[in-house]
Amino acid sequence: MLDTHARKYVQPTIDKTAFFFLKRGRTANQVTIAALIIGVSTSFLYVWGLPVVAVFMLWLSGFLDAVDGTMARHTKPSPFGTVMDVTFDRIVEIGMILAIAYVHPDMLWPLLLLSVSIIVSMTIFLVVGTVSEKAGMKSFYYQAGAAERTEGFIFFSIMLLFPDFLWWSTMAFFVIELFTGGQRFLEAKRILS
Repeated sequence: MLDTHARKYVQPTIDKTAFFFLKRGRTANQVTIAALIIGVSTSFLYVWGLPVVAVFMLWLSGFLDAVDGTMARHTKPSPFGTVMDVTFDRIVEIGMILAIAYVHPDMLWPLLLLSVSIIVSMTIFLVVGTVSEKAGMKSFYYQAGAAERTEGFIFFSIMLLFPDFLWWSTMAFFVIELFTGGQRFLEAKRILS
């Protein structure tokens, strides 16, 4: 929801950063790889007991993830770049879930439920994006929902910074992901029928 409706407020900063990298000869794929490396480092930082630094790095990786898309749209987007982008986003999320499970092994079941809800929601998102004839700014139809990447980062930040509320924040994340999956499924029925 925030990615869709609040992007316009941060887009000028994203544009400036994208043009900064483009002027220095960087490619969108290079920034995608940098976002992956920084995003995965978040998991290690959390395991090493540095949750505040981990959250900062998580948001930096998310910012770079937005920058790479803007760079691609101002140059020549590549289908493989889209594959890298979507895959690397999931790797960062998986890394976060594994790090939290490592630090809090008593949270395995809630984290497993969260993983399932993310898989279901993302499956619907990707399939609709693939089979839909609609096109947007991105290289496939981007199906908005209650929980997009920014909401996920907010929930992960809360999970990392407030371990006393980890069960509640994980279950809230699980519920909003399931809701988003249902929302996307119903939209798919409407636009693809």
